[in-house]
This record gives sequence, C-alpha cells and structure tokens, in this order.
Amino acid sequence: MPKMKSHRGASKRFKKTKTGKIKRMKAFKSHILTKKSAKRKRNLRKATLVFKGEAKTLAQILA
Repeated sequence: MPKMKSHRGASKRFKKTKTGKIKRMKAFKSHILTKKSAKRKRNLRKATLVFKGEAKTLAQILA
C-alpha cells in the first residue's frame, strides 16, 4: 500500500513544535479591522496551541 499523503490545507495552517504540540494562528484578523481595538489586533498576531482533543486528529492529518 502506498504512503498516506498529508492534508495539504492543514499543513499550510498548522505547524508542529519540537515537543510535538501543534501550533496555529488566531482567526478574525483578515478584514473589518477598524472596529477592533489595537490591543485586540495585536493579540491576534500571536500564535497559540491547538487544544488537546483536536491535536490528536490533526496529528493524523499532518502525518
């Protein structure tokens, strides 16, 4: 049986850290930015970790 291909859409959105956790960027940063405060937009720039339950599924998709 051939190798499984990784999900290309997911591989562009998520990265694995050295410890094996999965990192993602936050949503709501693409448009309608005038009503959002500078503090809120600044916090949306930072990456965050995926929740434990979703990480298990994503690990299979990215493998």
